Amino acid sequence: MKGQKETLFKVLKYIKRYRWAVIFSVVLAAVTVATTLYVPVLTGEAVDLIVEHGNVDMPGILRLLILIGIIMVVTAGGQWLLNTCNNYITYHVIRDIRKEAFHKLEILPLKYLDTKSYGDIVSRVIADVDTFADGLLMGFTQLFTGVLTIGGTLLFMLATNVPIALVVVCITPVSFLVAKFIASRTYSMFKEQTVTRGEQTGLIEEMVGNQKVVKAFAMEERVKEQFGEINDRLEKCSLKAIFFSSLTNPCTRFVNSLVYAGVGIFGALLAIGGGISVGRLSCFLSYANQYTKPFNEISGVITELQNALVCAGRIFELIEEEPQIPDAEDARVLEDVQGHVDLQQVSFSYVPERKLIQNLNLKVEPGQRVAIVGPTGCGKTTLINLLMRFYDVKEGSIRVDGTDIRNITRGSLRTSFGMVLQETWLKVGTIRENIAMGNPDAALEEVIAAAKAAHAHSFIKRLPQGYDTVIGEEGGSLSQGQKQLLCIARVMLCLPPMLILDEATSSIDTRTEIRIQKAFHTMMEGRTSFIVAHRLSTIREADIILVMKAGNIIEQGNHESLLAAGGFYANLYNSQFAV
Repeated sequence: MKGQKETLFKVLKYIKRYRWAVIFSVVLAAVTVATTLYVPVLTGEAVDLIVEHGNVDMPGILRLLILIGIIMVVTAGGQWLLNTCNNYITYHVIRDIRKEAFHKLEILPLKYLDTKSYGDIVSRVIADVDTFADGLLMGFTQLFTGVLTIGGTLLFMLATNVPIALVVVCITPVSFLVAKFIASRTYSMFKEQTVTRGEQTGLIEEMVGNQKVVKAFAMEERVKEQFGEINDRLEKCSLKAIFFSSLTNPCTRFVNSLVYAGVGIFGALLAIGGGISVGRLSCFLSYANQYTKPFNEISGVITELQNALVCAGRIFELIEEEPQIPDAEDARVLEDVQGHVDLQQVSFSYVPERKLIQNLNLKVEPGQRVAIVGPTGCGKTTLINLLMRFYDVKEGSIRVDGTDIRNITRGSLRTSFGMVLQETWLKVGTIRENIAMGNPDAALEEVIAAAKAAHAHSFIKRLPQGYDTVIGEEGGSLSQGQKQLLCIARVMLCLPPMLILDEATSSIDTRTEIRIQKAFHTMMEGRTSFIVAHRLSTIREADIILVMKAGNIIEQGNHESLLAAGGFYANLYNSQFAV
């Protein structure tokens, strides 16, 4: 319950931004409740005007009916304004939460994204926020009017007849106790349901995005079993949560029926004894019905709020995650980059108990081409992550042009590097938009020139709308090689002072690769370049070749000197060309 209260206070902070709308909503709720409660008074007066056969005050009844009609129109107008106001508050709060959650995703460290299921993150930002919105809207719509209706009817009943009102007051606490007992036990059930739903979303996202792999390895049945197991758990915890939460309404209805029956019996005895008129009794019965109705609605609201608060809690967990270390106030903006890169006593590991890079030292002069080779898992890509400051070093320092990169703004550091990865990424949009991602203001002629340099122009011309062809998520129907050519063209358009090529030609045919290598050779002239490659034939012209093993540089030199040394590099190279 402590976590539930904390989440509620966090929600109230967002609602506080729209306090004037909340005040207006409360005023409208008070108006609609007051007019609704006044109608039974008029109805009771109309009943009392029917004394006996032939003794009916028709003009008086007609006057009361007109007044009731006017009040009902006012009530309907107030209800419409109330719903509009509640929608305004709810969806502005939801907008703010989603905006903040998405903003947090942009500044979260990669460590968080690397250790969380993408599907679960999507579930939090989309499904959980929608569920929270439903609960919040129901709370605004029914909670205010329900509480005011209860208070208003109680005042009207006390003003009309105190003994009958006391009967109502004595029975209704039972309804509160029942609702609280059930609600306190359903929070954990809804939490389990929401977590399991996030797990299911994560599996679906993962399987849909990798259907080719699933089918290639005939994993359909195993995936179906895995989905079935999660789905069964979701079914059980959902049924459990909904069943127990659904007990609230019938239980409170039973108590409320006792209230209505008590008012009816006690009021009838008073009417027989002349203690109350029939019209007043009918008015009281109407109040008893209106008094008990909000309890049923509020019990439903409490159930929805339980679920909504669980979902809100998951969103706030994301929003409150520790962001990446912000740029220092005096952080340097890289300008006129020369390309000096100096690694001094660098140590890093993703998991503290498993060492990866230890005491790494490297000095790269401007314009040098540095190739990084070694077996899988030796730390090649990790070194690239550290250079781009996707992760910060644990010990030591990395300096660019004499400045520790932790004292350089991330934006200027990363725009100083042009990066082509083995994994391609394209967004939904036109070919031109994808190439110009790093330079959105580039003219079409510049985009075409970059595409020609990357040898992508020929296949782009064959597309239905050329550079204006819209591609789908992850490149749509383009081949892996074509997608990689677009990523290469993207870098060639920007031409930053430093380059990182991580298996940049791994998905390209040999003939095109030769052309791309020539283009890269031209592009790397005068630019500090880091090249990660498994095919050693592509790095023979590198100025420095770093041979990494278990996070350490075990050999360093150019192609000829490393071959002559007959060490680890020579064995790797000869193994690729052995007959």
